[in-house]
Amino acid sequence: MADLRPTTYPHIRLDEKGIPYLVGTRTKVVEIVMDRLAYHWDADEIQRQHTHLGLAQIHAALAYYYDHQEEVDRDIEERMEHARRIQAELGEPPPLLLHKLREATRSL
Repeated sequence: MADLRPTTYPHIRLDEKGIPYLVGTRTKVVEIVMDRLAYHWDADEIQRQHTHLGLAQIHAALAYYYDHQEEVDRDIEERMEHARRIQAELGEPPPLLLHKLREATRSL
């Protein structure tokens, strides 16, 4: 990841496309947010599932989300739409994760 720009979040950097990542990782903020929304995991559980991340990084990702919720939710919806198009092409039903994400974003 080259040319990262700093944000006001010490554990988060934006790449050249403006996508927020956790510093020192290849983990996107949206990935942490999707775990929170889909599985209702708290920061401790997210850390257990992503042992390479620290709690401060996870809390920073969630703080970034709540400060940029509309933008991140739009990203999630675009990802879900992309997955739906692929599923439609394959003729398979949507996976459980997409169902949970849809339900979670509806309750926001």
